[in-house]
Amino acid sequence: MHATEDGEQMIIVNGLKACDTCRKVVRTLSEAGHSVQLRDFREAPPSRAEITAWSEKFGAALLNTRSTTWRGLSVEDRGSDPVDLMVAHPTLIKRPVISGEGVLLHGWTDATRSALGLTT
Repeated sequence: MHATEDGEQMIIVNGLKACDTCRKVVRTLSEAGHSVQLRDFREAPPSRAEITAWSEKFGAALLNTRSTTWRGLSVEDRGSDPVDLMVAHPTLIKRPVISGEGVLLHGWTDATRSALGLTT
């Protein structure tokens, strides 16, 4: 859980600042009155512990096998442990991963928006 200086709970959108979906999530949550921050994987990569916890919760859906990074990996590398791959290449994490306010959510789906109290 993350809090602002005044103790207000903050939602962290884990992803990439160049990602249209991540920017849309930040904008939508801000407009809904949430304190929100975008954490760019390239500037502040998640730790192995974070990726492990996310992987345990979201399973294979966390690994983005459609990304440019994935396509650039060798067949041998693609067979590596998914957590090891995401630690080495954080851009392989399918985004966004949304944390804070007592939630850990993945993707920008109707279920995610509903869990955040947003209308679908």
